[in-house]
Amino acid sequence: MSITRSAQARPQLQQIIEEMIDSGFIGVTLRVHDEQGEWVGTAGAAELGGSAGPPVDGHVRIGSNTKTFVATVVLRLVAEGRLGLDDPVAGRLAGFGLDPRITVRMLLQHTSGVFNFTGDFDPDGTYVPGSPATTSGEEWVAARFTTFQPEELVRLALSKPARFEPGTDWRYSNTNYVLARLLIEKVTGRPLADEMRRLILDPLGLTGTVQPSDEVDVPEPYAHAYYRSEQGTVDVTRHNPSWISSGGDMISTTRDLQTFIAALVGGRLLPDALLEEMCAPHPTGIPGAGYGLGVFVQTTQGGGTVINHNGGIAGHAALMYSTPDGARTLTAALNYTDDPTLSLGPAFQKATERLVREVFDAPQEKASSSCGS
Repeated sequence: MSITRSAQARPQLQQIIEEMIDSGFIGVTLRVHDEQGEWVGTAGAAELGGSAGPPVDGHVRIGSNTKTFVATVVLRLVAEGRLGLDDPVAGRLAGFGLDPRITVRMLLQHTSGVFNFTGDFDPDGTYVPGSPATTSGEEWVAARFTTFQPEELVRLALSKPARFEPGTDWRYSNTNYVLARLLIEKVTGRPLADEMRRLILDPLGLTGTVQPSDEVDVPEPYAHAYYRSEQGTVDVTRHNPSWISSGGDMISTTRDLQTFIAALVGGRLLPDALLEEMCAPHPTGIPGAGYGLGVFVQTTQGGGTVINHNGGIAGHAALMYSTPDGARTLTAALNYTDDPTLSLGPAFQKATERLVREVFDAPQEKASSSCGS
């Protein structure tokens, strides 16, 4: 079942999301804003075995898109003069034994070298498990309503050897953004959720976006998320997201994500100099993709540039893309059946590549390659 709301039909986009359902996803909601106006389409179902499609303005756990929000809060505090990007973190977060060379910039850029508490790899390619995460199978299912303190996750990560010397390489690590959360709370004396509302959610009117801590519910309406393990398939829409903390715990909607990313790259949240820092790509080793401060900076197959972050968490996922000037955006919410092997990963990658080609490599007025331009 599908719904399309548009001043102009976009059959190619509708076909792609229908084919995403054929590849194994349960439901997809896609929102595109460009020179043709705004188009919203849905495909699939809100729950397994159901006939109703996913809600057009439904809530979804956005996974690692959370990192862009957290990075923006940190940069707003930098703009307020309460932090410096090159300040050492250890002086602010005493008691963890952090390497004194790790800076605020390295946390946001994933160049600190700290172990990823949800699991990481040794130099020889050996996988080293961490805390109970969706790759843990039955362990995660059993622990999904457990509350994990951010400090607990950080200490687990720091009990493992660093992946590399600070600032010498790049490695994606959820630990960086839990440390960023603790840094925000230390500097402000307030919970991250309060600072998120003050600096981003309230100014932009993002009423569908939530920064939880250990709350298990997703606000209605929503599409259901599932997880498959040895014991069968379980509805995991409700779970305690403290296991991932600020590495990926937020909830939002495609409408709010569109508003946020357009405002961010359009210069409404950060001063020009800090926005340029955020969008300056550091090499990652990923073809065509660098990482700034909380965002990927990706070169499309057509040679354009998009600022983006995607995220998946226990049967929910979200996409968030924009041209550097905010004029053309793509956001999406997905619900699916997750599993320890992340079996839908290839289908997810293929679908996002097709969507990016269709939306950002289509003929358009030449966009600036710089954020805020």
